[in-house]
Amino acid sequence: MPTKPAPRAHLRAVVFDLGGVILNSPLPAITDYEQKLGAPTGFLAQLIQDSGNDGPWARLERGELTVAEFGTALGIHSEAAGHRMEAPQLLRRIEQAATPRPAMLDAIDRLRTTGLRVATLTNAWDMPDRGARLTSVLGRFDTVIESFRVGMRKPEPRIYELTCQILNARPTQMVFLDDLGGNLKPARAMGMATIKVGDPTEALASLETLTGVSLR
Repeated sequence: MPTKPAPRAHLRAVVFDLGGVILNSPLPAITDYEQKLGAPTGFLAQLIQDSGNDGPWARLERGELTVAEFGTALGIHSEAAGHRMEAPQLLRRIEQAATPRPAMLDAIDRLRTTGLRVATLTNAWDMPDRGARLTSVLGRFDTVIESFRVGMRKPEPRIYELTCQILNARPTQMVFLDDLGGNLKPARAMGMATIKVGDPTEALASLETLTGVSLR
């Protein structure tokens, strides 16, 4: 449950993560794939953590690896850890699970009508059909910041700094919503108001409090 934030005056921008916030979380699809492989729940998350900031997943999200190159690296790393993962199957499952949450889309539209700038800051990778698949979602934002396009990823502090520059706003003038606490920590340290998204309804209630905008 997100901590109820205090209202902030002079807000200029609201920044949303995509997966797990605007889109449904891919975690159930990942868990399902892990079960299919006979791997323990959380196997991929542990693999990403153990690989660190220079591991295959991080490099994919920064655009340093193509999907094909990532697939080779993921296969090697996951097999060494006990369960070989096939990138095409994994990434496709994640994409199929990431369907839009209507209440979040409506919240974006309502926020923009008030004059607040609305952006998405997302860790993502380049796929041939990404633009077409997400046109109706990405087109709602004033600004779209995708990790693979800018060569940096959450939770690297520099991507939050870039977001502030693009939105022409100070951290204290921004709200950031993400489903991962590790991605919220650098933003909060900079001075942004943060909301950890679990239940979308609770997250929108917290965002209402901060912005003063009716979102439900």
